[in-house]
Amino acid sequence: MKIFMLILIFFILSALLIVSNNNLALYDKGNLEKFSELYFNWVNQLYLNGQLVTGQVIKMEWWPQSLE
Repeated sequence: MKIFMLILIFFILSALLIVSNNNLALYDKGNLEKFSELYFNWVNQLYLNGQLVTGQVIKMEWWPQSLE
């Protein structure tokens, strides 16, 4: 339950950051559409960056080289 709450707080704070950085008033329909586009692009980029980092970590050589 604690992890779910932390994830929820993270996404709420990120949404507030997007609203404040772009001066969006969410009661306007055009701004709400712009917010949803910006937010989901941000979430998508977060996902793609996570994939990239995970792929690079998997490709790393984790076993020490033998000293033969």
